[in-house]
Amino acid sequence: MSPAEALLVLVAGLGAGTVNTVVGSGSLLTFPVLLALGYPPVVANVSNTVGLTPGSISGALGYRRELAAQSARLLPLSIAAVLGGASGGLLLLGLPPGAFRAVVPALVLLAALLMAVQPWLSRRLRARRERHAGPEHDTGTGTGVGPALSAAVFTVSVYGGYFGAAQGVLLLALLATVLDEDLNLLNGLKNLLQALVNLVAALLFTLTADVAWIPVLLLALGSVAGGRLGALLGRRVPAPILRTLVVVVGTAVGIALLLT
Repeated sequence: MSPAEALLVLVAGLGAGTVNTVVGSGSLLTFPVLLALGYPPVVANVSNTVGLTPGSISGALGYRRELAAQSARLLPLSIAAVLGGASGGLLLLGLPPGAFRAVVPALVLLAALLMAVQPWLSRRLRARRERHAGPEHDTGTGTGVGPALSAAVFTVSVYGGYFGAAQGVLLLALLATVLDEDLNLLNGLKNLLQALVNLVAALLFTLTADVAWIPVLLLALGSVAGGRLGALLGRRVPAPILRTLVVVVGTAVGIALLLT
C-alpha cells in the first residue's frame, strides 16, 4: 500500500467514524475505498467491520450521559444486538456472496421512509397508548421495550453483522419510531447497539475470516478520532436537522446500493 493509499484509508476511516456516530452509514465511505484498492468484496467487508469497530465503541462512549438516562432498556436491547450481530456474521461466512445483500437497498430505503414519517407515527402511537392506558397494556419493563422491539433490533443487527452499511440509519429509524424519546437520547442508544453488533462480528471475523490488517489498523485509527468528533457534533445537532440528515443519507445510500 502506497502512502497516498494509506492516507486515503485513514481519512475515510475518520469520516466513517464521524458519520456512524452522528447518523450511521459510514461504511459507505470506507467499503468502496477498500474495493477500489483491489480487495475482494468479502475481504473488504470483513476488514471494514473490524477496522470501524473501535470507532463505534468510541462513539458509544461519547454518549455515556444519554445512555445512563435509559439504563433500564440497555440490557434487553443489547442482548438482541449481540445475538443478531453474531448471526449476521455467521451468515456472511456461510452464505454465497450477494445472497443477503439483495435486500439491502429495500431495507435502507424503508429506514429513510420510517424516519421521515417518524413524528406522525410517534403522535399516533402516543395517542393510542393514552387511549388504552392501563396495567394490562404495560410492557413489563416500563421502558417501552417489548418483544416486538427486541425482535426488530435483532433483525437489524443480523443485517449489521452481515454487511453493516447504514445499520445505524436502520437502528435510529426503528428506535425513533417505537420509542417516544428525544432523538439525541436515542442516538446514544443507537451507537451502543451498533458498537455491540460490530464488536461481536469483528471478533468472529478476526478468528475465522481473511482480514486485511493494514487497512484495518488505518481504519481503526481514523474511526476512533471520528467517533469522538461525531459524539460532539451529534449532541449539538437539533432533532429536526438530525432527522432530515438521516432521511437524506438513507435515501442516498439506498439509491446507491440499487445502482451497484
